[in-house]
Amino acid sequence: MNTRHRVRRARSLVISWSGDSLVFCNYLTLSSATAEPETVRILHLLEKWTKLSDLLRLLPEYTPSSIRASVRELHENSLIVTEGSHEAKRDAELASIWSDWLPYGSFHFATRDIEFLKPSESARLFDHYLAESRQPALVKKYPRTPSIQLPKEKTPDSEFARVLFARKTHREYSRQRIPLRLISRLLYYTWGVTGWIDAPPFGKLFHKTSPSGGARHPGEVYLLALRVGGLPPGVYHYDGLHHRLSRLQALPAKRKIIECVADQDFLQDASAIFIMTAVFPRVLWKYRFTRAYRIVLLDAGHLCQTFCLVATWLGLAPFCTAAFRDSLLEKELGVDGIRESALYIAGVGTPVTERLRINR
Repeated sequence: MNTRHRVRRARSLVISWSGDSLVFCNYLTLSSATAEPETVRILHLLEKWTKLSDLLRLLPEYTPSSIRASVRELHENSLIVTEGSHEAKRDAELASIWSDWLPYGSFHFATRDIEFLKPSESARLFDHYLAESRQPALVKKYPRTPSIQLPKEKTPDSEFARVLFARKTHREYSRQRIPLRLISRLLYYTWGVTGWIDAPPFGKLFHKTSPSGGARHPGEVYLLALRVGGLPPGVYHYDGLHHRLSRLQALPAKRKIIECVADQDFLQDASAIFIMTAVFPRVLWKYRFTRAYRIVLLDAGHLCQTFCLVATWLGLAPFCTAAFRDSLLEKELGVDGIRESALYIAGVGTPVTERLRINR
């Protein structure tokens, strides 16, 4: 850090208590540190771009060396940023774009790039949980209130019922290629624009097969084509309005893909992986209150369930996962993680025990 440059407090900060310790966290960089309460005063004084010499004058009760040491430590923990730096630009960008959803919207950034456990580590951890306490009941009951037994349902002999009951998550695939026309249908019936709705004063907005709060449809999707007949392997963006794919780049190396998806090896046997992102300003522009962030997450869930049902209808084996390394994946896609961020991953392969039905 060059002490001749001006610095200011990072905008992406939250302060909380852990026991009797005061914890300062930058939720953009995921850096946190404990510090004395006096740190709050220093950060308050650094609300605007400030030279170190000016800060020294504002804190005459402290020695210059102690203030310099504190500023270096604050900078190392990204609690302050240097004017003109890349970190300062991203910090200001986040504060500007997310201003109406902060500080509660910091949940989005605070839950990114977590450390994933290996399967063997997870197994030991879950054994520890079970030894430590009983798991919560899977059903809620009201034993002291009257109950009404409902009529027993008989599954109707219809295509909808067959698809609904056949839907399940798959983790094994035959590595058979999937024809492009099936991937085309999967994309269209999940993310394609199927019609228009009149929404004064906003004009005509998209209608899709999944609901979206205010018809804002923040969801985008990127296709990693691994084994798609008639489509060269690569990374594609799907344009749901014109029903077309744009090839962005060649397919990353297998090890890079597995690293992006938190070392879930089964994905390498899939035929196509779909990375769902959200473009936040589409929703932020209209809904300038924090509850709208829930809508973005709910939208992703709607899309994923539609995806799984359409894939099942097409005779494909779907899966979905929220385990991925956010920053690494977004870097591969070329999205900034602030305006647009990855939320969910889905994919399809061909069932191990069945031949792919290509008659649809």
